[in-house]
Amino acid sequence: MAPVKSPSPLPRHFFERDAVTVGRDIIGVTLLVHGVGGVIVEAEAYDQTDPASHSYGGRQTPRNTSMFGPPAHAYVYRSYGVHWCLNFVCGGRGGAVLIRALQPMAGMEHMFERRGAVPERRLCAGPGNLTQALAITGELDGKPLNAPPFKLLAHAREIEIVCGTRIGITRGTELPWRFGLANSRFVSRGF
Repeated sequence: MAPVKSPSPLPRHFFERDAVTVGRDIIGVTLLVHGVGGVIVEAEAYDQTDPASHSYGGRQTPRNTSMFGPPAHAYVYRSYGVHWCLNFVCGGRGGAVLIRALQPMAGMEHMFERRGAVPERRLCAGPGNLTQALAITGELDGKPLNAPPFKLLAHAREIEIVCGTRIGITRGTELPWRFGLANSRFVSRGF
């Protein structure tokens, strides 16, 4: 019997592609922050040509500066002054992928402490719930994804990906740039 291979760390060059490609390919990757996390089951792509993107119109505020930095870094911002959102900066100036949902797998006791008495499938479903469960704040904005506290592990098996329109935006609503793991019960909203 052949030994089971451990998932390999995601190489930095993975992020040196456009946001739509990275958004599709990030599904199934394991995301850990300080050892807490799980498998990415939902993500949305944004780029500078997209009127729904924070990079649309160029670098205008300190808030969107990280989107114009090097690929393979975090872009973390507060949404509506309520919750944090985690994005992965991609190649092509101003491109990023919003991480919308995880299937929780590691450090679940910490996630439940942070999120309270919610069903397991809702622990990391939605960008604000995900960042609360993983204790992600603005302190991680601009940090490299290939160094602690982040750990990203490539998926080792074939997966089926679905796509649809993005959620919670009013511009660029027609773009099918939301990606998810087919039949996952951990996505924030069905496809």
